[in-house]
Formats: sequence, C-alpha cells, structure tokens
Amino acid sequence: MKYLFVFSSFFLFGFICAQKEKEVKVDIHGETMYGTLTSVSGGTKAPVVIIIPGSGPTDRNGNSGIMQMNTYRMLAESFAENGIASLRYDKLMIGKSQTKNLKEENLTFENNTEWVLAWVDFLAQKKYQHIILVGHSEGSLIGMLAAQQGKVDKYISLEGAGRPIDEILYEQISAQSEELGQKCKPYLDKLKTGELIDVVPKDLEAIFRKSVQPYLISWMKYDPKIEIAKLDIPTLIVQGSTDIQVTTKDSERLAEGAPNAQYVLINGMSHILKDGPEERTANILTYYNPKLPLNKDLIDTLIRFIQ
Repeated sequence: MKYLFVFSSFFLFGFICAQKEKEVKVDIHGETMYGTLTSVSGGTKAPVVIIIPGSGPTDRNGNSGIMQMNTYRMLAESFAENGIASLRYDKLMIGKSQTKNLKEENLTFENNTEWVLAWVDFLAQKKYQHIILVGHSEGSLIGMLAAQQGKVDKYISLEGAGRPIDEILYEQISAQSEELGQKCKPYLDKLKTGELIDVVPKDLEAIFRKSVQPYLISWMKYDPKIEIAKLDIPTLIVQGSTDIQVTTKDSERLAEGAPNAQYVLINGMSHILKDGPEERTANILTYYNPKLPLNKDLIDTLIRFIQ
C-alpha cells in the first residue's frame, strides 16, 4: 500500500484551458436522468471523470436541500482547469431527474450502479477513451461496484465508508445521541438479516420508514473492503482528517482491502472535501457555505493520479 499524508500547501498545479458545459441525458428503464458534461480542449482524448454523488437528495452540484455546498460543481471546474473533462448528474428523483413511475419503495442499491454504468456507456459512445470513476461518500461503494462491471480506467474513493452501512449508521446516530443509537440497533440488526420492520416508532420513521427499508437491506449486503479488493485497475483512496461522518478507520480498512491502491490522508479536510475544523458544530456549519473552496491538496492529489 502506498501511503501518503498530505499537509496544507499554498500552490496548485494546473493550467487554464477552454471548457464548455452541456446538459446531457440518458434513458434508464423508461426514466430520464439528466447531467452536465464539462468538455475541455482535449476533446474525447482528454480523460473524463464521472462524479458519483453521496447519499440523500444530492444534486449534480453537490447540494442537498438547505445544505448548499457546490462541491461537485467545484470539482468539475477544477478538473476542467487542468484539462480533465467531467460528468456530474442528478440522481433519479432529484433535481431535473424527476421520475414518472419510480417510487422510493422500488429503489435498491443496485439501481445506483445501473445509473453509473449508463453514463459510462454514454461517454463511450461519445468516443471518450479514458473514463475515471470518482465516488464520494455513498458514491464510493457505488463506484466500486460499477468499476467491477464497466470498462473504466481508474477508480477514486473520496471519503468512502470502509465498513457495511449498518455499522456506519449506528456509529453516526450514536455520535449524536447514545440513547438513540441503542434504540436503533435492533432495527439495524433486523434489516441486516433481510427482514422488513413492520412497526416503526414515530421518532425513527425518518431512518426506517417502510419505503426506504428495501434500499437499506440491499445496501447492507455489501462490505466495501471486500468490494474494493475485486478491482484490478489503478485505485486512489482519499480521506480527510476532520471528516465527522467517515473516519480514518474506514479509509484504512479500504486500504487493507486494496493493498496496491494509493492511500492519501489530507490534513484538515472534512467530509465535503473542504477545509473543516475538528470541532463538530463548527464543522457542520461549513456544510452551509457554498463559497468555501475545495481543499487545495485534494485537487493536487486528484490531478496527479488522473493524469
């Protein structure tokens, strides 16, 4: 395992090049998914990155409800400045990708992989020769599964979980309330076995509502450490030291599963790929600042790996 610890720097490699944004779409099982293709002067010979979003109602720019972060838009702009094309998208039921018939209760984790593979095929049809998957948060595992099936050149995990999601959820909930964490544990354990929960307490409906249970069950089947071990392409694992959602315990576990991967720990970077303080409340406040730039060392790390 190649292990690098990156400290803050005051410079950024790159060059400004011509870039163009175009709205694009793919059709999947009767539904239409929309995204933004940012092309660069190198055309289809330039590497192209598919930015796979994290969990929740996150749109193509990395925004989710009142949390306006613009993380994925900033990533696309930084890539373009360094001669790298990108594609970012609104997940089905999010942003412009509203659905006709698809409902939450019909969603499974595998649907995410289908969406990414549809975009891989779209770029291949456009004659792009070097396709890279960049998965953020939940998108990390989605990217692993897609990379196992699609023809892609490289894979990057950004703040990706290294443990099954039931363990992550228990840890995240307990960090907010130990009592609530203990209350959730039996429900997480039941879903882990593949069983649905018939009666959900009102104070837990946001987490375990009936319509989302099939999705959680399908998600819990996967262990990221096992899935990343199946990849045979160049792999980069990036973790921020001040991420309060996914910790170094996760990134180190991913690195154990992929001993040939490059593992980069970035000092002072939070879950949203920006500078964030260690103190939890102050860290969360950065999620509501759309003007806060991406961590500089992150961009440098990504560019070097992609190029």
